[in-house]
Amino acid sequence: MVDLTTTYMGLKLKNPLIAGSSNLALNPENIKAIENAGIGAIVYKSLFEEQINFESANLQDDLSFYDDRNAEMIKIFPHMEHSGPKEFLSKLKNAKSIATVPLIASVNAIYKESWEEYAKLIEETGVDALEINLYNVPKKMDLTAQKYEEHQLDVVKTIRKTVKIPVAIKLSPYYSNTLNFVSELDKLNVNGFVLFNRLFEPEIDIENEKNVFPFNLSNKGDYKTSLRYTGLLYGNIKSDISGASGVYDGEDAIKMILAGANTVQIVSTLYKNKFEQINKILDELKFWMDKKGYKSLNDFRGKLSRKNAKDPFVYLRAQYVDLLLNSSETILKKYQI
Repeated sequence: MVDLTTTYMGLKLKNPLIAGSSNLALNPENIKAIENAGIGAIVYKSLFEEQINFESANLQDDLSFYDDRNAEMIKIFPHMEHSGPKEFLSKLKNAKSIATVPLIASVNAIYKESWEEYAKLIEETGVDALEINLYNVPKKMDLTAQKYEEHQLDVVKTIRKTVKIPVAIKLSPYYSNTLNFVSELDKLNVNGFVLFNRLFEPEIDIENEKNVFPFNLSNKGDYKTSLRYTGLLYGNIKSDISGASGVYDGEDAIKMILAGANTVQIVSTLYKNKFEQINKILDELKFWMDKKGYKSLNDFRGKLSRKNAKDPFVYLRAQYVDLLLNSSETILKKYQI
């Protein structure tokens, strides 16, 4: 029988499948259903400071709407403030009490002080680890890439000193040199990297001429950028790697592990194929391992990483080199042109 156990950030998981951060984990019934389907760990929905600030501003607008409309009454509502992260923390603590597999929290803040405060409060809920979600879109033209990265490094350094639980960094691939930035983060003794964050993308409705914000699920095959960087980083950093974005089935999970991932995170496939997909992925992984004669994940993890690959170009300019090495006639024939 094959052994699917793995370690990620020092946590022992029964298998490499992690339910990534999403609204699914907000429902306690979903947590139990995901566990029953066989998941190895769960990432709770990320705490976004931007959302808290937005809700707080809306609350104050609503409370002050009728202010100063009566000469004898300046305000019709008593002084009230938004609860901040308290509601989130309460739900997170409850989720931790329910979960029987490791529960990983996630946080995205704006200010350095908020990052530190939220990280400390999240640790107090008893979660097993913390995922630092560095989702951010630069808004200033005069902000250099160096200053941008220095700020994020400073945030991670502060959090690492603040909490004792394992810490993973969830990144986007959009850095001047992603490999260098990961290397600098790795020096801060983080425990893992999640490759990569799926960013919210804007859209435009041309009929009504307005901005819209669709619910962007990933598609099968979107994992290729994650696969490339997993293969490049394996064996070159101390931290563990979790491959994400577009992992839909057992075949995708196998590819990620062959490239060097300790775990894979799935979200969109759970929305599209329901929780039964977890068990299906695990069955596909077991079947493939049996067929290949692998007894554990370590037997093939990183086997096709850049470190172990025979082709030095495979994770660099593979497609481009392939075009150069093939004659035009061969290419035309291949694509029936």
